[in-house]
Amino acid sequence: MEAFSIALQSVWANSGYAGFSIGNGIMILVGILLLYLAFGKKFEPLLLGPIAFGCLLANIPKTGFDVEPGVMQAISYGIQYEIFPPLIFLGVGAMTDFGPLLANPKMLLLGAAAQFGVFAALASAMFFGFTVQEASAIGIIGGADGPTAIYMTIKLAPHLLGAIAVAAYSYMSLVPLIQPPIMKLLTTEKERAVEMGQLREVTKFERIAFPVVSTIVISLLLPPITSLIGMLMLGNLFRESGVTDRLSDTAQNSLINIVTIFLATGTGLTMSAENFLHIQTIKIIGLGLFAFAVGTAAGVLLGKVMYWTSGGKINPLVGAAGVSAVPMAARVCQVVGQKANPSNYLLMHAMGPNVAGVIGTAVAAGTMLAMFK
Repeated sequence: MEAFSIALQSVWANSGYAGFSIGNGIMILVGILLLYLAFGKKFEPLLLGPIAFGCLLANIPKTGFDVEPGVMQAISYGIQYEIFPPLIFLGVGAMTDFGPLLANPKMLLLGAAAQFGVFAALASAMFFGFTVQEASAIGIIGGADGPTAIYMTIKLAPHLLGAIAVAAYSYMSLVPLIQPPIMKLLTTEKERAVEMGQLREVTKFERIAFPVVSTIVISLLLPPITSLIGMLMLGNLFRESGVTDRLSDTAQNSLINIVTIFLATGTGLTMSAENFLHIQTIKIIGLGLFAFAVGTAAGVLLGKVMYWTSGGKINPLVGAAGVSAVPMAARVCQVVGQKANPSNYLLMHAMGPNVAGVIGTAVAAGTMLAMFK
């Protein structure tokens, strides 16, 4: 009996229950809530679901994920050594049509304007006591680009990865709730009803030249983001070349799906109680919302300026798509525009600033890396 009792004590001592804390319990509840939002409310389920489940796994004591070789450590290495975000960008590039931006290059300005939220949040985060590196990682949430936010955080503030990733992907999923009130507040019914003319046809040469030229120009200017911009443009080149259909199909389907599972789960694995349960997490979530709101407002306000200077030919709503939540922000512009004018079709026009926002957020990230790393 004594041997049996010792065996039971050994089992208990080595079980997760023996090391389970109140913090672990709270974080498991957080993971369950995120699972509900992902699968019950359909808030970015492809991303928030694996993040939530990774949060559950991170709060099981004594798993040894952080020290023992295995798939979980391999996933963590993929994040730590910046493997997954560029691969996500490869798939995003293969799925993205830069045609609307090439047809109307002025939309680049709207993508740039939306980055104002990034730098406004950076300044605000420093006011709240974050270091300039932490503030830079927090500010990039305003770009509504999850992979870039993760890439920046790994570079500058890896201890904040869980909170920043959750904030970034949560606000991406809440675009249809956050943006419309801001868009309506800053525009008139007449402005929202503006119908924009048909976009010109973009030549194949333009479609192929754009990713090549963009890679060279942006990478020479900001070398720290070459992996992101390079993979984004390589994926787009696969799409547009017309002779690499298999590579394009792999990048925008099986590859991006596999990497999304690893990236999101690995992000969730950083959400341990000791890393997440701090007052700074609440600050990060609040600052992320501020960044996203300011970025949306800045895009709409520049859209109004372009509305006035074009003689009423540009609908200022498309400025809200300057954040890089592709294609959700563009769809929101379409929905809000059609409420003001049922015959209004803004989707393709909004895709111009939307894809410009992807590039703009990467450029903003590269600028901050060059200045503050």
